[in-house]
Amino acid sequence: MATLNITPAAAEQIHHVLAERGEGLGLRVSVKPSGCSGYSYVLDFADETAPDDVSFEDHGACVFVAPDALEMLDGSEVDYVNEGLNRYFRFNNPNVKDECGCGESFTV
Repeated sequence: MATLNITPAAAEQIHHVLAERGEGLGLRVSVKPSGCSGYSYVLDFADETAPDDVSFEDHGACVFVAPDALEMLDGSEVDYVNEGLNRYFRFNNPNVKDECGCGESFTV
């Protein structure tokens, strides 16, 4: 069975953005072909669940993943980091074999 962990910082940010929005069930994560290394993460709000979605919950926050992205995301940790003026969700993905220099895309 696939796993995906959500850190407390990521859960807090998911709760925050959903509260600001006033709706939503959680965060939807997928991957798409992109960049110089092959794939990039795509983040969106999950306002409803699709019949084939796989959901993960930690610290009261939900992340929904489509089955076609599950193998690439299996074992990943979703984190939220503050680095200087930059704030973003970071994926600590054990399946990544290589990343492009700018960090925007990855290879599995």
